[in-house]
Amino acid sequence: MLDYTAAVAHLRQVDPVLANLIAQFGDCSMRRDRRYFRSLVEAILSQQLSVKAAATIFARFQDLLQNQITPAAILPLRDTAFRGVGISRQKMAYLRDLAAKWQNGALDLRRFSRMADEEIIAALTQIKGIGRWTAEMFLMFSLGRMDVLPVGDLGFRNAVKRVYRLRKLPEAKRLHTLAEKWKPYRSIATWYMWASLDNKPLSEKK
Repeated sequence: MLDYTAAVAHLRQVDPVLANLIAQFGDCSMRRDRRYFRSLVEAILSQQLSVKAAATIFARFQDLLQNQITPAAILPLRDTAFRGVGISRQKMAYLRDLAAKWQNGALDLRRFSRMADEEIIAALTQIKGIGRWTAEMFLMFSLGRMDVLPVGDLGFRNAVKRVYRLRKLPEAKRLHTLAEKWKPYRSIATWYMWASLDNKPLSEKK
C-alpha cells in the first residue's frame, strides 16, 4: 500500500471539510492492484451492470480461462465461449481489441511510469470500450496516481454535494475549482469523498 501520510496532512490543512472526513474515517486505505491487464478486463466486463451481475460474469470468465486472464488466453476464444459465460457481442469486441493491442505492444504499460496522466488516458481510450472514467480509475487504483479528479463519477459528485451542502450536483467546472486546493493529492481527497457515502466509484457511462 502506498504511503498517504503527506497527502492526508496536506488535505487536513487546506480544507476543513476534508479534515472532518479524515477525523471520521482515519487513514486512507486505497490499495493499488498491479494486475493491470486483469483490471482492464474487469472494468470492461462491469460496464452497464450491477455490482453483483458484474462479479458473477467476471467469476465465470475467470473460470473459463482457468484464472489465466491474459491476451494469449483471450484471443483464441470463439464467440460461443464468450456467450457461454454471459458476455455480449459488444464486450467480446472490446476484450479482443484490448488483448490484441496489449499483445502487439500498441499498449505498452512499461512506458506508463514515464507518462503524464493525460497521456495515459489518451493511450487507454484508444482501446474500444475504455472511456475516460475507466482510464481514471486505472490511474488511481492500478498505477497509484495521486492527483486524479474523476469529475464524471456520480458517487464523487454526490459526495461533494452532500459534504459541502450544495443545492445541486456540481458540474465539472465547479469541481475543478473546489479541488484546486487539494492538489497534488486529488485522488486521496476523492477517496475520502467516496468513504463519506460508503460508496464505490460509479461512472456516468454513455
